[in-house]
Amino acid sequence: MKTNRLTKILTVLAILLICTCHGQEKKGVLAPDAKLEKLADGFIFTEGPTADAKGNVFFTDQPNNRILKWSVDGKLSVFMEPAGRANGMFFDANGNLLVCADEKTELWSVTPDGKKTVIVKEYQGKPLNGPNDVWARPGGGIYFTDPFYKRPWWSYEDMPQDGQHVYYVARDGKIKRVISDLTQPNGIIGTPDGKNLFVADIGDSKTYKYDILSDGSLTNKTLFCAMGSDGMTIDSEGNLYLTGKGVTVFDKTGNKIDFIKVPENWCANVCFGGADRKTLFITASKGLYAIKTRVKGTNQGK
Repeated sequence: MKTNRLTKILTVLAILLICTCHGQEKKGVLAPDAKLEKLADGFIFTEGPTADAKGNVFFTDQPNNRILKWSVDGKLSVFMEPAGRANGMFFDANGNLLVCADEKTELWSVTPDGKKTVIVKEYQGKPLNGPNDVWARPGGGIYFTDPFYKRPWWSYEDMPQDGQHVYYVARDGKIKRVISDLTQPNGIIGTPDGKNLFVADIGDSKTYKYDILSDGSLTNKTLFCAMGSDGMTIDSEGNLYLTGKGVTVFDKTGNKIDFIKVPENWCANVCFGGADRKTLFITASKGLYAIKTRVKGTNQGK
């Protein structure tokens, strides 16, 4: 009798333990009942979303040569026009907007009132291919990808550089090539502690993780996942968001944990924004989309 009673108690405890653990499992990154919302449309090709310290989201409509702003109160306005055919963007720690302006293969820094400074436009005396995506390292320094996508506004056909690479601009303005063995680097993002960098090789359908050294150099190249990406962002749990056909989310170990379907042919880039940083903004061809998440984004401007 005692044995049967003990067995029943242990069985009940085991069931409770299983249910408790199951209840604590994370079900992807989206908030309960989250629904994808189209915020605005009528664009030609949207890119480069990034949020300032207040959570306002800035993004580009590259063919229309402008940078737009979606405010935290849901208003759309033009921040800069013309905008150097702006592509990828990122806010640095000083609140300046870093802009990949590939009209003249330049990387800009733009103040909140719209004053621009050209940070870099060439490497070893030759024009860059066309800066595509950018990330500001905490404490200073900038990484950017430089693939080659022939633009109709260029007067030349051939790639200026000897390949498609990744560069680092130090705080003193000196530029150095830090990755030279990828097919076509595109999306780029780093961890908020400044210790790791993720780079997508969209030309080889792979994304790599690197350790960042004190001088900005990279080491310990590791395959993170077998998927390339146009753009990317990261959240407070270390989950990485890759774009292309929708948005695919990988946890910090490289396992796929979520997928966000978007009714457009291509999703170029993503960022977190909004006052609470719990809204994922998606630039998807002709539209700007948003969806609520249970996690908070990182890498916002200061």
